[in-house]
Amino acid sequence: MLRSFSTTARNATKTAKHDVVVIGGGPGGYVAAIKAAQLGFNTACIEKRGALGGTCLNVGCIPSKALLNNSHLFHQVKHEASKRGIDISGDVKPNLGNLMKAKETAVKQLTGGIEMLFKKNGVTYYKGNGSFVDEHQVKVDPIDGSEDSILTANNIIIATGSEPSPFPGIEIDQEKIVDSTGALSLKEIPKRLAIIGGGIIGLEMGSVWSRLGSEVTVLEFQKAIGGAGMDAEVSKATQKFLSKQGLKFQLGAKVVSAVKNSNGEVDIEFEDTKSGKIEKIQADVLLVAVGRRPYSSNLNAEKIGLDFDKRNRVVIDSEYKTKFSHIQCIGDVTFGPMLAHKAEEEGIAAVEYIKTGHGHVNYANIPAVMYSHPEVAWVGKNEEELKEAGIKYKTGKFPFIANSRAKTNMDTEGFVKFIADAETQRVLGVHIIGPNAGEMIAEAGLAIEYGASCEDIYRTCHAHPTLSEAFKEAAMAVFDKPVNF
Repeated sequence: MLRSFSTTARNATKTAKHDVVVIGGGPGGYVAAIKAAQLGFNTACIEKRGALGGTCLNVGCIPSKALLNNSHLFHQVKHEASKRGIDISGDVKPNLGNLMKAKETAVKQLTGGIEMLFKKNGVTYYKGNGSFVDEHQVKVDPIDGSEDSILTANNIIIATGSEPSPFPGIEIDQEKIVDSTGALSLKEIPKRLAIIGGGIIGLEMGSVWSRLGSEVTVLEFQKAIGGAGMDAEVSKATQKFLSKQGLKFQLGAKVVSAVKNSNGEVDIEFEDTKSGKIEKIQADVLLVAVGRRPYSSNLNAEKIGLDFDKRNRVVIDSEYKTKFSHIQCIGDVTFGPMLAHKAEEEGIAAVEYIKTGHGHVNYANIPAVMYSHPEVAWVGKNEEELKEAGIKYKTGKFPFIANSRAKTNMDTEGFVKFIADAETQRVLGVHIIGPNAGEMIAEAGLAIEYGASCEDIYRTCHAHPTLSEAFKEAAMAVFDKPVNF
């Protein structure tokens, strides 16, 4: 098919035609666009941010990990250097400006890298907001104010992602009361930081600012931290470790109000759901981290009558098709966990459905990771889910304190926990809290994908000394005895 213009000449004409148009350049959208181009489609991707990668690369996964990694290094140097045999003269202090520069450098390199991938694969990139004109046409409003473009597409993929959920009655100003985006760019280290929400976002941001010197208080409505999917035993251990690091937790806290006072502080009131008592605290900065919601604003979806569910998610079938067979939807704006890697898998599957009529995502095998220290990662089922389903299972654990590499690294908090079918030994779930958990969970995902048993894993030779040996021994502990504990 004739291409209307090159990737470097965006918005050069008023109209263009493409085989596939992707609305949204986040992890789901940009991966879908690249895969579509690789499969031979004339492909375009529309992104209004001006930088590809979506929330994940710009104001989510990537910048938060930069701050988490570098704040952890600071914490290690300040508090652990001497016991590791490193003498440091003078006071060790964080340089917030340089921390932010390091974060921004990582973001710029990665978002720019996606633009290079678009050029490499021949994806036409439109910088602007995409909205439906009709079921086959999408209008692009360029961010540079130039002439609008009308794109005609044989296939359209909606990948507009999500945004932070607001808290009723609390106004975000991104200075004193911030959401996850604002928490990544504070201009100074707050003496007191309060967080509404004890899920992954709140706990990661709490870890960053606690390490840099903030007194952090987490207000969580539920009786446990960590959010959906985290095993109860792991949740308790995580709270214990984070408490040792200085984070304070108020569980069963129903926030009633939060307002800025005349002194520039934030006055917060919450109800203890157990006692009914109203309590008050003050903070220099309040982070509202109560989850995310699908983003479909400015899409003009009502123009073509797309269906949405009660949570404002686009309704799709098993092939990601909306009510129109040539319009698909993937990622945070539709069903399932709001995770970048889930969106990526859907992006590839959606395009494969267009090309071959076949695609696949195993929703029972999508890992989750919290990049605190120690890290927390899990995949598959947890104990609570299996009990509810009436499935008989057995568990096995191995602590990192008994792992030789963890010992030599002086990083021994946590454990690996296996959950397996009581009769077949098939791995049903793995939950890890400890060093390198986010990397180690990939082996668990591979085991679940191929129906491996605990014996399959512990009879596989794991290199010594490595943290992965704890994974092997935890598998052994389910139906046998570990060797090193």
